Amino acid sequence: MTEPSNLLILMSDEHQARAMGCAGHAFVQTPHLDALAGRGTLFENAYTPSPICVPARAAFASGRFVHQTRLWDNAMPYTGQPKGWGHALQAAGIPVESIGKLHYRSEEDPAGFDAEHMPMMVANGIGMVWGSIRREEQRPAAKGRMLGNFVGAGESRYTEYDRAVVARTKSWLDERASAPDTQPWCLFVGLVAPHFPLIAPEDYYNLYPLDQLPEAKLSPASGYRRHPWVEKQNAQMDSEALFEDAAERQRAFAAYYGLCSWLDYNVGQILGALEASGFADNTTVIYCSDHGDNLGTRGLWGKSTLYQESTNIPLIAAGPGFAKGRCATPVSLLDLAVSIPAHFGVPFAGAGGLARLQELAAGDPQPEREIFSEYHAFGAVSGAFMLRRGKWKYHHYVGFPPELFNLETDPQETRDLAGEADYAPVLKEMEKRLRAICSPEAVDQQAFTDQDALIASFGGREAAQSVGTRGATPPPKPE
Repeated sequence: MTEPSNLLILMSDEHQARAMGCAGHAFVQTPHLDALAGRGTLFENAYTPSPICVPARAAFASGRFVHQTRLWDNAMPYTGQPKGWGHALQAAGIPVESIGKLHYRSEEDPAGFDAEHMPMMVANGIGMVWGSIRREEQRPAAKGRMLGNFVGAGESRYTEYDRAVVARTKSWLDERASAPDTQPWCLFVGLVAPHFPLIAPEDYYNLYPLDQLPEAKLSPASGYRRHPWVEKQNAQMDSEALFEDAAERQRAFAAYYGLCSWLDYNVGQILGALEASGFADNTTVIYCSDHGDNLGTRGLWGKSTLYQESTNIPLIAAGPGFAKGRCATPVSLLDLAVSIPAHFGVPFAGAGGLARLQELAAGDPQPEREIFSEYHAFGAVSGAFMLRRGKWKYHHYVGFPPELFNLETDPQETRDLAGEADYAPVLKEMEKRLRAICSPEAVDQQAFTDQDALIASFGGREAAQSVGTRGATPPPKPE
């Protein structure tokens, strides 16, 4: 049996899967991620278990669906329960540490790391409680702008934090290289970019001249009508309507793309340090993001929808066990969760139907493999559920009409087939398969019940409306 190599996991925040050169983007510059994909496997159809930070990261940490963790929104962070891949490594004596963003509850919680360096957690350990109030007639109006008060070139607390995370990662690799312990290790590094605020360092912002940026597709200003569930979800904070003018909107595009290139630069810095430390030849590197970003498509910004822009994520793996090439088999962050312990030969049971990424990449394509995602957080007046199977992508909204897309002929999801008679059998089959995973109605009710209990614990709806951060989670002070 081959000795396990080290494992370095790099997770960004809100990186749209298409926004990489190696993913075929027309102009986004990501040379370091492209090089990583060039020497490893690019998973072309990777998905998040939930298109919002805290539930997605809790699901990834535990290897379980959101309806299994019952950590529904950004006020229900991971505490170390249910136990996940980190705990499995600890039990097996594998050194496992983290640097950077986790978005769990508290550094004091036993979350599966031997050490957490400068961890970014939910604000004050409680997160965005006011966002847990989801019933349309009760939910509070959002205050301020999700994307930040300023959009454009410059520095933010997040770009400063990412610099500090990269610096700490470099020093960690140096320290580990000089340590007498030669046991294989696992290091998780959490970077924030390209998450809003949409402020990109000037050199990276300037890579994207405003007059050369294409218009987002399916604009409501051009006659597109959003799905009624999406319309209600977006109404709680309509970022598109809050731009000062068309010029600021263009700056938002440039800033997001600039942050993607800034992220790529930071990945390159870490991979360079890996090489300098002597670990490059014996370390498997995995890059991913927690979810994507709508980036103006359908007049939507941020995440929180089931469309490809929001649920489809970048996922690259390079190193021992990963051949050069692309893997079209659909995968999830939950597959990555079981792949981490498996990398070290450690057993770990997550949600049913998961598989090692190494096996999926090396095996024959499985186009019919089912991938599931769900959303029960900010703005959602009811639960939303996604099932990807083969060319079909099905969106189930409790109390609202479904959506159905053929990703083979319509990868941009521009034509909803759910209301067309010719596709009624497909719609019925996809709903049947989704219900084999969970009951949407029962899960929806459980989410509301748990969120009602959380709201009550803060003194009720009126009191809870003012609890929690109103914008992006503040990073910790650098070490």
